[in-house]
Amino acid sequence: MTAVRAASRVPTRSATALPRIPLLDSLKGRSRKLRARFLSPTRAAGIPLLRELFGDSAMSRAGVYAANDADGAFHFITMRPFADKVKGRIDGYRIGFFPSEQRAARSTAYRNPDGFLEVTALNQDTPISEHFRLRDFLTHDQATVWPKYLVLREPLVDKLELVLSELRRMGIPANRLRVMSGFRTPQYNQQGVGAGGRVQDSRHQYGDAADVYVANGDRDWMSDLNRDGRIDARDAKVLAQAAENVERDHPDLIGGVGIYRATSAHGPFVHIDVRGTRARWGAM
Repeated sequence: MTAVRAASRVPTRSATALPRIPLLDSLKGRSRKLRARFLSPTRAAGIPLLRELFGDSAMSRAGVYAANDADGAFHFITMRPFADKVKGRIDGYRIGFFPSEQRAARSTAYRNPDGFLEVTALNQDTPISEHFRLRDFLTHDQATVWPKYLVLREPLVDKLELVLSELRRMGIPANRLRVMSGFRTPQYNQQGVGAGGRVQDSRHQYGDAADVYVANGDRDWMSDLNRDGRIDARDAKVLAQAAENVERDHPDLIGGVGIYRATSAHGPFVHIDVRGTRARWGAM
């Protein structure tokens, strides 16, 4: 194994070549397609490999640390701690306030995140799994502000990879699973809260939810998954069924699955999350 340090605020440099360490295999998820592990300082302390490869600075300094093995690069990404958010911001990036900062969390699933992934113009294309990159899950605002900050959980990425594989197992062509909405900062989510809109405690704020659709062609729109010559909610149902099958086979990834119809602004899509309890809505 060759370890390469690529932290956010320091230049990339090569480290000493090391033998392949089997522990990496255990970090690749149910799908075997994860290519990253997200680490708060507390989580980092539980992975001795991180200190062995990159030294003590990787335990606390936000950045992307890449280890190469036979399957390609695997990335350890150390987060900025939650306490770095001051008055709703980290540096110049607006995040806002999580629901549990304003009132008691209704369960452990709604506690404040441990920290934030620091996404820069240079590291935004870091692969976090076979088919997804850091930038796929960023909030859609503050386009010119860098760095941006992201909350994301590995089980969500793992589940999305499994859904893509399940579609193919079902005989459904699925070239790519497009993330329409991944992480939403609380201040961005608040803009859509209201009757028929986003909920105050949306799972998107906690990094374990994504609104997705299959886009096979050049058009950035849901594809005709059921091959009836139309693109509508019935195609979203095919995608939702794949998510249902994944939960059946991997109960530890249970969560929400919701079907949404097309509007003038977007095609049909499916909400998928790993909240830890089963939730269904839309015409399943």
